[in-house]
Amino acid sequence: MGGLFCIRRKEMAILDIEATGLQIKMLLKEKNIKVKDIAKKLGFASAYPVYKWINGQTMPTLDNLVMLADLLNVKVDDLLVVKKPA
Repeated sequence: MGGLFCIRRKEMAILDIEATGLQIKMLLKEKNIKVKDIAKKLGFASAYPVYKWINGQTMPTLDNLVMLADLLNVKVDDLLVVKKPA
């Protein structure tokens, strides 16, 4: 079956979770902001979710991405690392 909507996953850009975590980590370091401070401002009981983001284990939810970008004074796009097909 062909057509406009028949796209193979390997032909699509995908979000690189590990590289995105490293990007978030780098921005925190660059702006001299501690993980525990971000966690507190986002209303988390602990810093564990933020550590999972920067270690590439999980991604922030969309609303947390928007708030994180605001706290770091960057665009959401500046937080995300996308792999494009070769």
